[in-house]
Amino acid sequence: MRTEFDTIVLGCGGIGSGALYWLSRRLGQDVLGLEQFRLDHDRGGSQDHSRIIRLMYHDAKYTRLAPHSYTAWAAVEEESDVPLVLRCGGLEIAHAQGPFREDVERYARAMDAAGVAYERLDHDELTRRFPQFQSDQEMMALFEPQAGLVDAAKGMAVHQALARARGATILEECPVQAIHPTPDGVQVQTSRGTFTARRLVVTAGAWTRQLLESVGRSLPLTVTQEQVTYYATPHLKEFSPRRFPIFIWKEERDIYGFPVYGQVATKAGIDAAGPQVTPETRTFQPDPVRERFLDEWLAKHIPRFLGPKLATKTCLYTLPPDRDFVLGPLPEHPAILVAVGAGHAYKFASLLGQILSQLALDGTTEHDISAFRVDRPALTDPEYVPAHRI
Repeated sequence: MRTEFDTIVLGCGGIGSGALYWLSRRLGQDVLGLEQFRLDHDRGGSQDHSRIIRLMYHDAKYTRLAPHSYTAWAAVEEESDVPLVLRCGGLEIAHAQGPFREDVERYARAMDAAGVAYERLDHDELTRRFPQFQSDQEMMALFEPQAGLVDAAKGMAVHQALARARGATILEECPVQAIHPTPDGVQVQTSRGTFTARRLVVTAGAWTRQLLESVGRSLPLTVTQEQVTYYATPHLKEFSPRRFPIFIWKEERDIYGFPVYGQVATKAGIDAAGPQVTPETRTFQPDPVRERFLDEWLAKHIPRFLGPKLATKTCLYTLPPDRDFVLGPLPEHPAILVAVGAGHAYKFASLLGQILSQLALDGTTEHDISAFRVDRPALTDPEYVPAHRI
């Protein structure tokens, strides 16, 4: 087995698969992907049918990047001829007189700064265009027409297939045992041998912290167990992607949801509401308290969204204290690049893979990723107060 490569990608989930693909476009056979489980496993954060993709975001550092995420996915779709992005529009909703109206206004200001087109909808216009929503309080919303969903499982599989077609090697069920920086790059010790490379890209999700501790970098990452529920609504036409957008409803707990896609069911979840776990202590059992909360919330606000419960699926979020991405080289080991998606990165997965390939091969990128540095205060100041809500 070949043991020397230009670049190794450690972790082949959403971002890692994207990095493999974009690296393979330039390196061909000189890139290796290492995955500790099977490629289609459900132990991380990128599995399942759908993730939200959108231009609307709470901060300009994301609205500046978001258009490029669509461009990156379009390149993958063009090469594979597999559709991955489905535009159905997206809503950011709050009660018009409630305390979370300002959260929606932050999204508007960020989109204004980036020149993103959107519409403001008052209560009457929201319920006229999307009568599925209801509330006993006046609502207000932003509607962003380019928003929709990206198919997570397909996106990973297509990235992997295209990377292999260009000559990349991917080793499944190959856990990493140790990382050793060397004068010329990095040595990676695994259950299937030791591999060396000029650059190492760490896209290991919930396993990132323990892997980086082996090279002396301790990132204050919190891992939580989240869940989404699928409902077999009998009102399929009302919740088709042509009639129902993705939505994020800003409350004390943010609720998000999807039209019918992947399964013949709607899908909803509560953002960053799960308990703190580790990859070893997490379970695959749904939390009945959160299930009940979501059921009751939907019955009040989108009652026809509900139906027989098909499944509640769990996944892991890996959260920096400021809920921003981690993206870039370790200052003390510049041959090691790190990416952490902070529980909201799948929409950017292909773009982040492209950026990582540029950093690995060129040492720089045309995109402004300064806010995501590994040595920013949120990751280095022990007094930094975590804030995981966005």
